[in-house]
Amino acid sequence: MTISPKDIEHIFERLRSGVVPERGLEAFAVGIDQSRTEIQRQLSLAGNNEGGFKFLRGGYGCGKTFMSRLAILDAQTKGFVTSFVVVSDNDLHFHRFDDVYRKVVQELGTNQCDRGALGLILDRWIARVEDAMVDGGANPEDADFDAQVQHRLEEELAALTGGQAPEDMARVLRTVFALKQNNQVAEASALLSWLSGSENVAASIKHLAGIKGDIGSKEAMDYLHGIVAIIKAAGYPGLVIVIDEVETILRMRTDIRAKSLNGIRQICDAADRYPGLLWIFTGTPEFFDTQRGVAGLSPLHDRLQLIKTGKFVNPRQPQLVLKPFDAERLRQVALKLRDLYPTREGDRLRRKVSPEFIDLLVANVTAGFGGDVGIVPRQFLRQLVNILDLAAAEPEFEPIADCGHDLTELNAEETRIAQGRPYSEPEATDNQQYAVTF
Repeated sequence: MTISPKDIEHIFERLRSGVVPERGLEAFAVGIDQSRTEIQRQLSLAGNNEGGFKFLRGGYGCGKTFMSRLAILDAQTKGFVTSFVVVSDNDLHFHRFDDVYRKVVQELGTNQCDRGALGLILDRWIARVEDAMVDGGANPEDADFDAQVQHRLEEELAALTGGQAPEDMARVLRTVFALKQNNQVAEASALLSWLSGSENVAASIKHLAGIKGDIGSKEAMDYLHGIVAIIKAAGYPGLVIVIDEVETILRMRTDIRAKSLNGIRQICDAADRYPGLLWIFTGTPEFFDTQRGVAGLSPLHDRLQLIKTGKFVNPRQPQLVLKPFDAERLRQVALKLRDLYPTREGDRLRRKVSPEFIDLLVANVTAGFGGDVGIVPRQFLRQLVNILDLAAAEPEFEPIADCGHDLTELNAEETRIAQGRPYSEPEATDNQQYAVTF
């Protein structure tokens, strides 16, 4: 595969910080063929107007974020609009669908625009409508051409959502179009911010569209239905939403946790009503298997339950099990990154960072986690990139003789694992199932 120098620099800069890159992931992807094939199958279903969901399951270090980032890139390559959202303790509770909606829409991206792409998508839809009308014999010079376009936009939105799009959404879209035609770009952008879920739009701007208040939790999913409709009307095959680190819910207060899990249950139940929308969630085994997680909410557990047949697990189940790293897989990743590293001293780099040294680095970093190879990729790759930097910059640097193998700064999860503690502390209520009203 061909990868640009810009993307190569991006890869190594992100790995230096212990963070999964957002681009160029194919260049060092190893051992994920089965998982990627299943994601490709899900994308094909969404492209054929199916609505669905998938949960990526893996322990710490299994590559959940890597796999979901790669799913975003694969989706954009196929023309999908995407949104990548990371769950946080404070501002994303799944029973608050306005929270979910705001995060999703603000992170909309395409292969041309990394994020904040709603305006671009809307412009593309309007252009397609105008072109179709001209092809059908309409004259763009007619005094009522803009009014005809507005009417056609409303018709398409109603048709694609089965008439379920909120009236305020249609008003805002009609007003945004009119404002843009009058070169009132600032006002149009402010209304697009409102449509993206912002709660900081001035009343005077809302008045232009004849709306009041903000998008609330009760109607947020209807607005999302409308957004998906606009995406498809603009010529994209659909929308892929990644919700990363959903296990963060386990750290929330018990009542918030129960409501959030029920919110995810509602999203799964309604998935088939959103043609072209694919949800991808990532979570740890604790999220799925403990009473404080999915197992404590029977209706959600029934939908996501993992079935094993001997040592085999069907990848087409709702849960897609990601395999943990082993020493050979880490070795192959390291060799790919070594060969990808941007330097004029490639021969020197390959000599100093040899396969034998890489094996030694795997063993030493793994030792800090009790010999568990499966949870060390972030630390291992961060150490590796540091050594590659030194080997490229310092002619006298000899990795085996000069570099230590102490772990760099651990994050909270790695600290717990290194200390032999569970991912999350148990609570007194962990053996109780959630009492949720449906």
